[in-house]
Amino acid sequence: MTAHAHPVVLGQNQYGKAENRVVKVTRDGDTHRLKDLNVSVSLSGDMAEVHYSGDNANVLPTDTTKNTVFAFAKKHGIESAEAFGLLLARHFVDSRQPIHRARIRIEEYTWERLEGSGHSFARTGRETRTAQITYDGRAPEVLTGLKDLTVMNTTDSEFWGFVKDPYTTLPEDRDRILATSVSSWWRHAWTGGEADTPDWDASYDGARAHLLRAFADTYSLSLQQTLYAMGSRVIENRPEIDEIRFSMPNKHHFRVDLEPFGMANEAADGAVYLAADRPYGLIEATVLRAGAEARIPVDLTNL
Repeated sequence: MTAHAHPVVLGQNQYGKAENRVVKVTRDGDTHRLKDLNVSVSLSGDMAEVHYSGDNANVLPTDTTKNTVFAFAKKHGIESAEAFGLLLARHFVDSRQPIHRARIRIEEYTWERLEGSGHSFARTGRETRTAQITYDGRAPEVLTGLKDLTVMNTTDSEFWGFVKDPYTTLPEDRDRILATSVSSWWRHAWTGGEADTPDWDASYDGARAHLLRAFADTYSLSLQQTLYAMGSRVIENRPEIDEIRFSMPNKHHFRVDLEPFGMANEAADGAVYLAADRPYGLIEATVLRAGAEARIPVDLTNL
């Protein structure tokens, strides 16, 4: 059955192999290095007939994409999540004519070497580094990000002056805990030129450092204000980044009412808090370099 023989037509589609868990060990004598990735491949292109009639002539099997991920990890190594994703994306598009677009999503998990050993590691409690590389045969687009970066200020945060209506019960607070778990993506201005390829690891470390410094340095009257300060600091200090998107839940900490027990529970005296996991406020926004076009999908941080 062809598309023209039926009033229903095919829309956007893609396929691939998701969550390929790749661990690459590089040995330099007795000192070993680890790269621990979760790689998802998604391909699209001239794939109408496989949907309409089951004709697989243009289909590269998802098992082949899985094998390619592991073969490339061995053949090329893993310099960074971004560099590895670029290699894969270009390979799938440039080597298979029916494939017009490849999207590689990567999560990277961090291990630290145990003191006194070259080959023993412990999984860290750090955030998960993320990357998405999209390539359509022309210029690649690289997004870098992170998720589960949990941060807290135990003071220097207030929340007051907000709208009140008959359903408002939240009291104003002049000294509160501000905590969140940051999910963020940032888009690089790089358009694929070999000469000006960013140092992906240095760029990630620099952006992360600015996010944390802005969180610590901002006297916050709202989580929105803190979010904007974090994004602004990255844009102002990292010229290779044009756009940064955040999804930041407000991890509420409420001072417990201890008056029934004859005890005051004031922040200045060292208060006790209830950490509430849900429901939570969810603050999301994009910060852009002036003149840049917003291109990071609004819902990407939820993937």
